[in-house]
Amino acid sequence: MTLSEKVNQDLKAAMKSGDQVKLNTIRSLLAHIIELTKRGTGSTVTADEELSVLMTAAKKRKEAIEMYQKGGRDDLVKQEQKELEIINGYLPKPMTKEEAEEVVVRIIAQSGATSGGDFGKVMPLAMKELKGKIDGKIVQDVVRQKLAGAP
Repeated sequence: MTLSEKVNQDLKAAMKSGDQVKLNTIRSLLAHIIELTKRGTGSTVTADEELSVLMTAAKKRKEAIEMYQKGGRDDLVKQEQKELEIINGYLPKPMTKEEAEEVVVRIIAQSGATSGGDFGKVMPLAMKELKGKIDGKIVQDVVRQKLAGAP
């Protein structure tokens, strides 16, 4: 089942249940997916593009949560957190930092990187493999640590 199909199913369920937060969040996701399909390239939406839509939506919610927390708007923080939970339900299970470290160590060994100067060589390879599985900031920290020789 594609993301679009799953979102449509969940949209119907949210309409029946009357959950407005879930309904609005799912409508937002569906709008982004429809926007992708109507972009005019004639190609179908790939799983990577669907994942990108979800990651972008999740990132926006996380940033909004931070801003609302700084502004003392707890009511809006709670709403954004609910929306983030709904979006996270569509994302693949996140990887742990330890699992990401194993992947980064393997990539460093394969690429022949030896120092912090090779960051630009390792980071794109790591993100290609870990995209959507773990936050990019965590990957960046792990790559820096491993290239610096830190445990």
